[in-house]
Amino acid sequence: MAGAGAAAAAAHAVLVQAVKASGVLVRIEPDDFLKILEKNREGLVVIAPGGFLNRSFHYLSSYKGLTFFTKSSVELDLPGGVEVVGAKQIWVPN
Repeated sequence: MAGAGAAAAAAHAVLVQAVKASGVLVRIEPDDFLKILEKNREGLVVIAPGGFLNRSFHYLSSYKGLTFFTKSSVELDLPGGVEVVGAKQIWVPN
């Protein structure tokens, strides 16, 4: 049992480090994500495919020092002017 406790503690430490590395991450609904992009039309958006059984789209962008993340079952219609970067994956801590 001691090994399982140590493994759980190590997994928790990795998660804490991931949260520290990613800074503040705000999960929002797709409609709210689009509203933020309307305020930041020259911003950068990272897009990656997501989902294992159900296809989804993951989006990441920053605004006023915060990083916003959303996922959607349909591709979002992004406002003109935003710069888009494709990624293989976006990982965010649970």
